[in-house]
Amino acid sequence: MAAERALLGGEPSLSRREVATAAGVRLRDARALWRALGLPNVESSVPAFTQDDVDALAQVTRLVEDVRLGEERALELARAIGRTMDRLASWQVQLLLEETGSADEVPARLQEVVEDLGPLLDYTWRRHLAHALDQLAADRLARDPAMTVQRTVGFADIVAFTSVARRVSETELGRLVHRFEVTAADVVARHGGRVITMIGDEVLFACAPGAAPAGIALDLAEAMDEDPDLPRVRVGLATGRVVARLGDLFGTPVNRASRLTAIARPGTVLLDGPTAHPLVGTPGLDLRPLRERELRGLGPVRPWLLRRSTAGTGTGPGVDTGPGSGSDPEGAASPSDDEALWRLEGLGGP
Repeated sequence: MAAERALLGGEPSLSRREVATAAGVRLRDARALWRALGLPNVESSVPAFTQDDVDALAQVTRLVEDVRLGEERALELARAIGRTMDRLASWQVQLLLEETGSADEVPARLQEVVEDLGPLLDYTWRRHLAHALDQLAADRLARDPAMTVQRTVGFADIVAFTSVARRVSETELGRLVHRFEVTAADVVARHGGRVITMIGDEVLFACAPGAAPAGIALDLAEAMDEDPDLPRVRVGLATGRVVARLGDLFGTPVNRASRLTAIARPGTVLLDGPTAHPLVGTPGLDLRPLRERELRGLGPVRPWLLRRSTAGTGTGPGVDTGPGSGSDPEGAASPSDDEALWRLEGLGGP
């Protein structure tokens, strides 16, 4: 295929063994790199490679030697590149298929745009690298051997997605998921957050603690509510130290945000205490403490309901958080008020 030859740098004529020999690399190391990049496996004697593959393998070898990047780290870097490029390539081909409506037209259209996409990818990558360096300085990761960072983590989940999937065609479902992903990505980026991952009916995002993650959660819930073609979402936010690893986040706050999302009702946003407390009194935000819930694997957690405030105060009516008030230190509502809030705000009890 002409498009494949153009993308690969010519007609494949070299076997993996020949590529490794030309690049001065052991076949075993070449095979490990190939697997790390997530590329299809081929027999060592099959002519599936070009001079571009020789150059790439030699470049990786120089990177390991010149930058003193250990073999394990080099393979981790290759895995990150492979996962990112695999997803990007799938997206691009899918978008062109949707645009043309014909698989036969995709190769030609791809050839038309691929030369322009290369510089754009390089530019975007460099901009994200610059931002990552800024974040590195802010987080001071070098001082923390555990590589943990303080983050507010959010989950947004499409309500009754399984039921929706049964009622619509595969094409309609694909469009719905696409619109959800686009909406979520736009909202998160607008507030300076970062999308960690998207899995069909849910998005995991993260942001520095403060008002920004609350804005993301509220804007996302409202955007989905206002779009007649999209189902509602429920959102959970949790704050704490998480492990940052190869672009992903791990830790208790991630699990807590997920569990809060699971108990939220459609169109609502629930916060844990560490997320809610600093926001109390913030103009434009209304926070209401609810009764404790037992979250699976995490124990008792007191959720807070987050809404936009019409009165310009960050504390719900009837909740006294001032010192010496005799109230719960977290500003918890009384049991009767709490039950009423669960019913009125659509957060029915267990």
